[in-house]
Amino acid sequence: MSSPKETPQDVLRRKLDLLPDSPGCYLMKQADEIIYVGKAVSLQNRVRSYFREQGHTPKVAALVERIDDFDTILCSSNLEALMLECNLIKLHQPFFNILLKDDKHYPYIRINVAEPFPRLEIARRAENDGARYFGPYVGTGAIRQTKALLRRMFPMRTCSLKLPSAKPLRPCVNHEIGLCLAPCAHKCTPEEYAQLTDGVMTFLKGRYQPVVRRLEAEMAVAAQALQYERAAELRDTIHDVHGLMQQQNALNTQGCEQDIMALAQDGLDAMAQVLYIRNGRMIGGESFALPREGNEPADEVMGAFLLQFYENRVPAREVLVQAIIDADITEAWLRSRRGGAVRLHVPQRGEKRELVDNALRNAQDALRKRNARDHITQERTIGAARELAAALGLAVYPKRIEGFDISNTQGQQSVASMVVFVDGVPDKKSYRRFRIKTVEGANDFASMHEVLTRRFRRAKAEAANDRWPLPDLVLVDGGPEQLRFAREAMLQEGFDVPMFGLAEKQEEIWLPNRHTPILLDRHSPALHLIQRLRDEAHRFAITHHRRLRGKAAVHSRLEDIPGIGPARRRALLATFRTMKGISEATLEELLAVKGMSRNAAQALYDAMHPEAKQPNHQPTA
Repeated sequence: MSSPKETPQDVLRRKLDLLPDSPGCYLMKQADEIIYVGKAVSLQNRVRSYFREQGHTPKVAALVERIDDFDTILCSSNLEALMLECNLIKLHQPFFNILLKDDKHYPYIRINVAEPFPRLEIARRAENDGARYFGPYVGTGAIRQTKALLRRMFPMRTCSLKLPSAKPLRPCVNHEIGLCLAPCAHKCTPEEYAQLTDGVMTFLKGRYQPVVRRLEAEMAVAAQALQYERAAELRDTIHDVHGLMQQQNALNTQGCEQDIMALAQDGLDAMAQVLYIRNGRMIGGESFALPREGNEPADEVMGAFLLQFYENRVPAREVLVQAIIDADITEAWLRSRRGGAVRLHVPQRGEKRELVDNALRNAQDALRKRNARDHITQERTIGAARELAAALGLAVYPKRIEGFDISNTQGQQSVASMVVFVDGVPDKKSYRRFRIKTVEGANDFASMHEVLTRRFRRAKAEAANDRWPLPDLVLVDGGPEQLRFAREAMLQEGFDVPMFGLAEKQEEIWLPNRHTPILLDRHSPALHLIQRLRDEAHRFAITHHRRLRGKAAVHSRLEDIPGIGPARRRALLATFRTMKGISEATLEELLAVKGMSRNAAQALYDAMHPEAKQPNHQPTA
């Protein structure tokens, strides 16, 4: 007699009984999808607690309801478990983990000291790659201003040439205007360039005074030599240095480097705030929304946030937090991320506690503003969708609305767009583009028929995996004739989704089988919603059309240049994006393009700059 088949509950119980009392990571699953990753000092105690304890927070209760399986990975230490947890979260992006999906970063200035002639670069994130990073800077405007000032004082290279070169290269215009020492042309020694690099890094560490004294001395010499124009330039540079120093409010005189973190919660969501102090000055801060974390223990939320935050950032020398779980192993992990000493501290009193309290006030303010913004957005979006449903005679409000538009130039490069609004908000990951395949010339009606046919045909083909879910409502940019072609295509594929057309002149809403349009009040939220949808469909279509038209123009213009074949055309477009970008590139930048020879780069540069080409110029080998 065969034994009874094991149920999923039996499998869970058996796996719970076999859990080891050792550190490691656990992966909670629903239908083979990883929905949560956690770490534990004791896998046995931690994993069993999910299934035995009562009084879970709403988030944990919702998680437990979905778990139908789990896996574990043993680790040799708590630190190893923590590092593995970070990697698994980054790999699987589980729904119930804290995920900083917006991936926003303040920029850094990067100097790769491993290069013989380091470059002055702007980097979006600080990597653990051996280069020196200075920042973060609050916004691209501040960092570009700083970079421009640095180049006037320290003429470092910014190009991507591989140096040193065996033979001297022709220096670019930056050398001619005093913004580069031209190591590519052997115009300076490695020692001279290293001294320049040291000066830049000294300045970026906040030690401005030696630089100011040097500039003042140079200004005095220039004035004494009656070089008044040079003296005026130096005076302006000194003024800009002082301005840069004054932009940052001094907090203390210790020259410290700190990241300050705090968390505000409202029972539903949470908001984390990070303030940056560099060289004793507050340089800015960022806030991060943490959905579903409003009722979880603050130390656990902060611990999870901190790991995600520093996954692509270099920690400051001191990290001050409002509360933290597993402080010792988290501090060890931060040291490994920085490659040096880091102190993780929860201050209880004094100046450092005041800094954390200030971060907390900022977090509370950011959460309050976000909630107010969400409330207004909900009224503007879902409320507008409900009003639209009433105007169109729909029984329920349309959660998913799709808008379609056609774009071409005299029938050339004809394309279509499909944009999606969910709950009245753009869902950009669901946007789709179409290149018209079966229609010749400018025939918007036939083009719309083709696009709607392809859209609903994909809905049938992808029904099992839900990659093309059906809309609740379809907007067609156009009047009754455009609507007729679109609806005919949909019906032929076996679907009957509510559909309407929006004619642009009077913003007339046309419904199938109705001989007169619906006109909404011009202040109506429903009208504003469908106008936003129509305009977004138009923007998305015309952007794609212009890109194709631009590629065609670039292709035809580059075809006539010797040495620029299909592979190099693709490489040029991948690097510079547009014809304008190619035409503005320096010869050195063209040479750096993958697969580019010097002869081809010179021919391209000469074609883009005919006024600069010398009559008897011969490209060098």
